[in-house]
Amino acid sequence: MSGKNQSVTSKEALMGTHPGRQILKQAFLKSGGFKLFDKYNKETQRQFPDFAQRFAMELLHEINSDANPNSTQQAFGDEVGSAEIILAASEIEPIKSKLSSLDVIQDRVNRILNSNFVKMTFPIFNGLYDAAADYARRDDPELKRDIVEGHILAIDLSEPMDRIVDRDEDLEFLDDYKLMNPYILKMARAKISKGGSHVLDVFESGFRDARVGQHLDEKLKSKPTTITLEEMTLSYKKYRAVMGTAGQNMALAENPLAEIFYLGMAGAAEGVGCGNEMEDSIKNGFVKIPSWPLYYSLLAGDVRKGFAATLDKSNLYLQDARLALELLPAGFSYKKFLEFTFLTVEHYNQYWYDKLQKADKWSEFQSRLPQSDLR
Repeated sequence: MSGKNQSVTSKEALMGTHPGRQILKQAFLKSGGFKLFDKYNKETQRQFPDFAQRFAMELLHEINSDANPNSTQQAFGDEVGSAEIILAASEIEPIKSKLSSLDVIQDRVNRILNSNFVKMTFPIFNGLYDAAADYARRDDPELKRDIVEGHILAIDLSEPMDRIVDRDEDLEFLDDYKLMNPYILKMARAKISKGGSHVLDVFESGFRDARVGQHLDEKLKSKPTTITLEEMTLSYKKYRAVMGTAGQNMALAENPLAEIFYLGMAGAAEGVGCGNEMEDSIKNGFVKIPSWPLYYSLLAGDVRKGFAATLDKSNLYLQDARLALELLPAGFSYKKFLEFTFLTVEHYNQYWYDKLQKADKWSEFQSRLPQSDLR
């Protein structure tokens, strides 16, 4: 397993949760799921430094070759529907000058690549692509690299965009990220388009849906005490759309695997979203706004119950993900790989819930809840 926080995947951490102990047991017995998962983890670790270096070099080229960066910023702002995540015309040249060094660009790229979503999903995408290619009897390593890396770039784009909106990390680099974002999207599209127009259309639809969820996320920050179930469900489009459509495209948008992969990856991503909200609450010292822990805590008037309900919610999402396993074609050779993948998500969520229990910050969280209008 890999992730931004290596403590989650240590032997001690794995021993501390039921799914973690199952992971260790499978590792000891060298189960089929573990061997495939380990194979793709190691493959990703080998290719990641080269990917990060090419990412930085291509990004620097895109920035330097743009004759009209202000138009690029404005077009990106129009597309995503927000003027807050782009630079004003007068701000562009100083930031562009700062980012003219490959070393500086590489630092910014490494910062946004240091993400749980990126590090946890890179090996999954490699495995999913191979699973679909094996089923379709397709062999095209170059296309695999383009499709996998294109969707990793798209996921990576969500990192700086979230940091700009949330303003909870990398505050000194947010203007740099604003300049970088349109070019990252351009690079992602160029790679994904190698799969054909239908594959690109699936990505574009997912990107639009993700922005719907992100826009709602921003709106809910200003009305934390009146968030509804429908709004929370819709806001999770940011997870479903990004990861679900990536799953579809690992199968080159060809059914039945494309839709089955969507179901599995969407559910797993939503489950991880719950774990992220628990992790962020520990890091920040207050219940994240908006989040399932906040929604449930305000309804119950009790943060302990709110986080317990969030863990239950994460398991419901995982039930949806695991439903996909039952829909795979008979004899599908990568089913055990997916089973093991979902087990790692379950461990991740349980780990952060247990950390909350041990941190015992309930009174602090309770005191910092927004005043509820729901009780």
